[in-house]
Amino acid sequence: MDKPDTIAVEVVYALADKQKLLRLSVPRGTSMREAAERSGIAGFFPELDLATAPMGIFGKAVARPEERLLEDGERVEIYRPLIADPKEARKQRAAKVARDKDGEAG
Repeated sequence: MDKPDTIAVEVVYALADKQKLLRLSVPRGTSMREAAERSGIAGFFPELDLATAPMGIFGKAVARPEERLLEDGERVEIYRPLIADPKEARKQRAAKVARDKDGEAG
């Protein structure tokens, strides 16, 4: 059982083909970014830059993870950077569908 001055948290990161969830106890007052660093998760993902990686808690992005203090039982999610702007990607998919339809009509 955790002592009152520590809390239990989880840190998670996932790629398309590899995921890691780590449970750890941290001192009360630990920030999200500190917990991610303490977890050692970067050792499993050499390309992961914890100093700049976007983060959230239970699916909700947090703007300043270095300032957000964790509560007992929370899960820190480390997000991958977006490869493409979602709006632009949608436009490109719609344009491709339109081109494909034009090709079938001819």
